[in-house]
Amino acid sequence: MRSFIAELPKVELHVHLVGSASPATVLALARRHPDGGVPTDEAELLEFYEFTGFDHFIDVYAKVSDLVTTGDDVAALVLGLAEDLARNAVRYAEVTVTATSHLRAGIAPDELDEALERSRARARVEHGVELAWVFDVPGVWDRDAGMTSAIYATRHRPAGTVGFGLGGLESDAPRAAFRRAFALAREAGLHCVPHAGETTGPEEIWAALTELGAERVGHGTSAVRDPALLRHLAERGIALEVCPTSNVRTGAVRSLAEHPLPRLLEAGVPVTLATDDPGMFHTDLNREYLLCHERFGLGRAELADLARAGVRASFAPDELKAKILAEIDAVAEGT
Repeated sequence: MRSFIAELPKVELHVHLVGSASPATVLALARRHPDGGVPTDEAELLEFYEFTGFDHFIDVYAKVSDLVTTGDDVAALVLGLAEDLARNAVRYAEVTVTATSHLRAGIAPDELDEALERSRARARVEHGVELAWVFDVPGVWDRDAGMTSAIYATRHRPAGTVGFGLGGLESDAPRAAFRRAFALAREAGLHCVPHAGETTGPEEIWAALTELGAERVGHGTSAVRDPALLRHLAERGIALEVCPTSNVRTGAVRSLAEHPLPRLLEAGVPVTLATDDPGMFHTDLNREYLLCHERFGLGRAELADLARAGVRASFAPDELKAKILAEIDAVAEGT
């Protein structure tokens, strides 16, 4: 099964650029900025990544993000992620970039644009991975209901930009509060992919759908508490970006035994498997697929279906989707 998973072509639709950084990359950044509050010792960094809850995770994420202060730092993160993705047979990834955090750390908008475009081109040539960008609102950090993020995403729009998202703490950031920012993104032709229902109830998933025009939903695990919502997601083919290890590590779900992924699949909801913040959660996409086999009993056919669901839920060009789907079929059929 490990060999099958390693060969299975995949897409990754829910991965945050800063959270993807390997411990080695974060250590290098921390040593470059020793006053940033991030440990410069490897053992201490791994302990730093032991989260006591979702609020603690957000605090740690913010500290690591503040270490990224130049376009070259951004490019290093992108290329490190691309190498990791290639190692997991990922052909295409939609990477969440919190632009306003980088701008706040002192990176000029044009410098950020150039770093993303340069590293995206190198990722394609050096690692065979096609990258796309989703610019997200970091919850209430922007203090303007996401408008700063939306203006950057729509006016700068580096090559590869496909979507607009919303992350951070849900409890103090009701999805409906970001209606205006998402309207601006939709008017500019961006796909809308907010997080919802990760640490809140199904009502916030409904809000993401009705108020923000969500085409996919990040996490969405609380949907299992609302049969009408499950039917709606299944009938409309609205995919949930499910990240099992992340959900347990942040405390959003108490244990893998209680994880709702099997119930989502039973209800016919499209699910795309993802890592969220693999560098912080000590995981990768192959490990998430293996976890689904070992803990949820998914066999080869079901894992191949998860891979196909990810391709179909992506915003990749149709030609690239067809190519990846054909590659999945070839591996699934053993040809």
